[in-house]
Amino acid sequence: MNVLLDTCTFLWIAADSDSLSQEARQLFLTARVVYLSAASCQEIVVKYQLGKLPLPETPPRYIPRVREEHGIRPLPINEADALHLAALPPLHKDPFDRLLISQAICNGLIILTPDPLIQRYPARWEW
Repeated sequence: MNVLLDTCTFLWIAADSDSLSQEARQLFLTARVVYLSAASCQEIVVKYQLGKLPLPETPPRYIPRVREEHGIRPLPINEADALHLAALPPLHKDPFDRLLISQAICNGLIILTPDPLIQRYPARWEW
């Protein structure tokens, strides 16, 4: 199975946080391929710049380093991912999460997320 990490999931993996459920941790370790979306990178940069997300180094250093350490592949945003947003019901107001949902649907990925709003969409998810 191929997995797309929610932004918080990526940050919890990076920090080896107890917030990561045992099921999520196991799925991360056993997934065939794990992706981090460019949308999550953008969210991390925005929150870092606003002072809402402290990191041990700047996002341009931190994100690629953590991705490489954990074998996580980058997932770019393509036109189909962006256009599929029009088909999503307006259940979730967060534009970053909506794009993750769209990417998961368009690319046949399982979103690894604790977010109950994401779980209401027709995307596959686990936690």
